[in-house]
Amino acid sequence: MPEAQALLVIDKPHLTVKLYEKMLKIDLKGGFKNELEEALENTPVLRETIGSMLAIFAPLHVRLCDIESAQMDKQGKITIKLPRHRDVTIPLEPKEAKKLVDKLNELIPIEKERELDRIIKEHKLGVRERELEKEEVPLTSGESPLRIPTAPGVLEEEREPSEEQEK
Repeated sequence: MPEAQALLVIDKPHLTVKLYEKMLKIDLKGGFKNELEEALENTPVLRETIGSMLAIFAPLHVRLCDIESAQMDKQGKITIKLPRHRDVTIPLEPKEAKKLVDKLNELIPIEKERELDRIIKEHKLGVRERELEKEEVPLTSGESPLRIPTAPGVLEEEREPSEEQEK
């Protein structure tokens, strides 16, 4: 599956910010953190273990539906508020920052709505599956769901009467 086209790319000496339709990616350049990030991206086992721990402190790939808000100060520093993580701060030029914040504020509500629709659809499918599971065990009225099955082909009427029933 080909990677989606970036809607906005801001390339700085120390970082690259790429805004996609559903995600914001912040790629750091140079230094140990960049080498660690590359190792995590290229090694699935590390990404699933250590990567999730590091993402608690500094998420570098953020889904737009997870962003609470994006704000900019007068110097061009963008603060992205994330509900379950530390806020992400991106230092940019004021002109670039305004462009990114405007685009983020345009895309975030759309992606939040899309994610909500997905969750509702998933929930409805889960409810429907549980209803189907309940329908698979038909019980006649007054019958216990904990009934003990009889031997195959032997019905109540076909059983030989016991001594007590003959008397």
